[in-house]
Amino acid sequence: MKNNARFAEHIICFSHLRWDFVYQRPQHLLSRFSNDCTVHFFEEPIYDADGEAYLSFSQRESDLWVTVPHLPPHLSEGEEQSLLASLLGSMLIKAPMQAFAFWYYTPMALAFSDKFQPGLTIYDCMDELSVFKFAPASIRNLEKRLLAKADVVFTGGQSLYEAKKDQHANIHSFPSSIDRQHFLKARKLKSQPSDQSGIKGPKIGFYGVIDERFDLELVASIAEQRPELQIILIGPVVKIDPSTLPRRENIHYLGAKTYDELPAYLSGWSVALIPFLLNESTRFISPTKTPEYLAAGIPVVSTAIRDVVNPYGLGRLVHIGFQVNDFIKAIDLELSRDDKALWLGRVDAFLSGNSWNATYASMHKLCREAMISKNKMSIAS
Repeated sequence: MKNNARFAEHIICFSHLRWDFVYQRPQHLLSRFSNDCTVHFFEEPIYDADGEAYLSFSQRESDLWVTVPHLPPHLSEGEEQSLLASLLGSMLIKAPMQAFAFWYYTPMALAFSDKFQPGLTIYDCMDELSVFKFAPASIRNLEKRLLAKADVVFTGGQSLYEAKKDQHANIHSFPSSIDRQHFLKARKLKSQPSDQSGIKGPKIGFYGVIDERFDLELVASIAEQRPELQIILIGPVVKIDPSTLPRRENIHYLGAKTYDELPAYLSGWSVALIPFLLNESTRFISPTKTPEYLAAGIPVVSTAIRDVVNPYGLGRLVHIGFQVNDFIKAIDLELSRDDKALWLGRVDAFLSGNSWNATYASMHKLCREAMISKNKMSIAS
């Protein structure tokens, strides 16, 4: 049953991430919003159309559709934006514009969607995309325009909120949440997946995208200095040359896994890693894996990512390392720890109010309030 207090009949979400890439913030949130309205997850185009451009639709949940533009190759930028605007317009004729909410993860989508005036415009600023590798030069200007147009803005963490808070009057911080029950399974599972179960020795793991933010040298140094430790790395390799990855007998690349598979892998780990470089591309990130590792009951060692240091490091829930020796010392401490009950008690107390359901409910309330406020201003004018 749809929510009578919903703020839109349709949400069109413009994303730089593909739905089937890695299950993270967009999937958690939009799947919940699809219980209120129809959601179209509008992905970046694929250049495989042999003739006219078209949209493909694939259903993921009862009212959630992944929408992919298919364009001919070798278009100019102007031709591409014109075709995308036309394809988007073909979706909008099914209902009045007031029935639509536009939800942006990427400001780049504003280049073809700006001429449309939906009932509500939402910007969920998950990352500072302008500092990522291969970021388009136009993204900063488009973000300024998006911030001027948005009715409500969310940020993916506190540090990103601090950086953006003076750029919008209705902006709110929503750090990474968790599906606790999903990751609690790792505490009880007794069998590991076949590609991990045969690896003998203490397993020190990471899952996520392995890209330009990943500290390859740190991982290589841990593996070299402690050859008895088995480094498990799960996730796709993107934007970096795979030949640059460290190769040792005790480093195991297991590839991408589904969200449902993660607890089974976590169940065999002794310690989890967040080995990110400290640079512009990681300055504002709030890794979703932090609370997920903790919910699984796995001790964590992280580099000094600001949104990990505060609150997890300051709360003594996560070890913070500044160099390889710090990581090794923390790993040794956790491997020698016989009783994690006190630490787990503090972890569970901290995570007790953290859930994607709660984040969704708060966001929904703020979106509805923004819609009501916008409608009142429209009537007054």
